[in-house]
Amino acid sequence: MATHNLSRRDFLRKAGYGSFFIAGMLSRGAMAGPDPASWRKQSPNEKLNIGIIGVANRSTANIDGVKGENIVALCDVDEKYLEGAGAKFPKAEKYRDFRKLLERNDLDAVVISTPDHTHAPASVMALKLGMHVYCEKPLTHSVYEARLMAKLAVDNKRITQMGTQIHAERNYRRVVELVQSGAIGNVTECHVWCGKGWSNGRLITEVKPVPAHLDWDLWQGPAPARTFQPGIHPGNWRKFWDYGGGTLGDMGCHFIDLPFWALKLRHPDTVEAEGPPVHPEGAPQDLKVRWTYPARGEMPPLTLHWYDGGVKPALLGTLTLPAGKDGKPASFGSGVLFVGDKGMLIADYGRHILLPTDKFADFKPPAPTIPDSIGHYNEWITAIKTGGTTTCNFDYSGCLTETVLLGNVAYRLSKKLEWDGAALKARNAPEADALIRREYRKGWEL
Repeated sequence: MATHNLSRRDFLRKAGYGSFFIAGMLSRGAMAGPDPASWRKQSPNEKLNIGIIGVANRSTANIDGVKGENIVALCDVDEKYLEGAGAKFPKAEKYRDFRKLLERNDLDAVVISTPDHTHAPASVMALKLGMHVYCEKPLTHSVYEARLMAKLAVDNKRITQMGTQIHAERNYRRVVELVQSGAIGNVTECHVWCGKGWSNGRLITEVKPVPAHLDWDLWQGPAPARTFQPGIHPGNWRKFWDYGGGTLGDMGCHFIDLPFWALKLRHPDTVEAEGPPVHPEGAPQDLKVRWTYPARGEMPPLTLHWYDGGVKPALLGTLTLPAGKDGKPASFGSGVLFVGDKGMLIADYGRHILLPTDKFADFKPPAPTIPDSIGHYNEWITAIKTGGTTTCNFDYSGCLTETVLLGNVAYRLSKKLEWDGAALKARNAPEADALIRREYRKGWEL
């Protein structure tokens, strides 16, 4: 894509490509307006200029998903990671500070794969500058940030996608079709559990040397300034409230995505959580969360449950599951259980089973109605080039992220929250405001 005297971002903004009418807006009755595909004046065969913010670990797969475009800029606070990525993309300019990368006037889009606490600062800046954004899950570190990013994506008509890659797979689509077709009747209860665990983060006060290859100040970004904390980078930051959200923050968007989609969820009425005594620095060993949702059209009110750290729903132990290839009953270390008045459905990333199995022995599933995805990353790239939409845009994924993060807010306050989604407020807990909208270090404000 050629660079003109007018900056690329200004040109593309004037050309008008991008989709204002993202799926979540349409679901709430927004006017459809003109065909977004007609707004794009450039050839779909032209390559986008993409900047990569965070170049290692989770980013490896994200880079692989967009490497068919022009990777023109790389950013990481870890020099070792940056040099490694630079060797794969020798023409890309390298940065330590994503704010410097985002000042370029030749970027169409960015891929953000940093720790949670820097998702919003990078994404908000990119959206305000007119770039399309792909951001890893959870979309943000705080509830307010998720709402803000969803609004900015709409206001700036940018194409967005959150890294909930499993959303693009066929199994989730078939589950959504089964639930929405009424195969198990009215669903009033749903249980989600995850066997993974990020917990017991504890900060140290003694001064430790910062590795020469790491810019610790940039790594902290908007978080409170602290002496170097060994072990947090690259892998254990999820254990700490300042940087991540524990197991719920890590995996909630993947597994809760399925009931969120199938049951057409948006904002809960209440949120409550229980677990070990709250520690001010680190996430708990295990956590249980319960959200209640109002009726949605013909769908009845719902109670949604979350369990992690090895805790599973008691109902799971009462089910008779069919034998697998090894002759043993199927097991689900992580999964989702929909409870309807005509049956149940249990699922994980790659499989689903209708229960009880004898009742559904002769069941014929409905014909597929949700088209197969062209690929999670291809959705985003193609939508940018053609004015289409994505299935995990920031309107949908922002609301999903809000739900997930509210579970942590309720746990940390040890209080059942009466939630006003429109106002972004806990009606009965003004003290929740400090966790819903956090403070930022000077220089990192949104």
